[in-house]
Amino acid sequence: MHNRRIDMMKERYPKGTRICLDNMENDPHPIPPGTKGTVEFVDDMGTVFCKFDNGRSLGMIPGEDSFHKVQEEVQTEEICEELSKEPEMNMTM
Repeated sequence: MHNRRIDMMKERYPKGTRICLDNMENDPHPIPPGTKGTVEFVDDMGTVFCKFDNGRSLGMIPGEDSFHKVQEEVQTEEICEELSKEPEMNMTM
């Protein structure tokens, strides 16, 4: 992997980024598709090391393993709670 691509991976997947595994074919003990985890770091080879929610830790190799960034997960209860704290707006004209 070229240095530019490795730098791009480090920028795209900084520590704490949430990811979701799509597919892992070449691992003898693959993590199931759909498993989510948190990026710990990207090494100088471009491997994305992650701690998965199922307790496993593994380095994923871009191009061999398929994964994607998960948009920030917001709980519905949190949204409802925030909305209930906002004062009602008077819509008169």
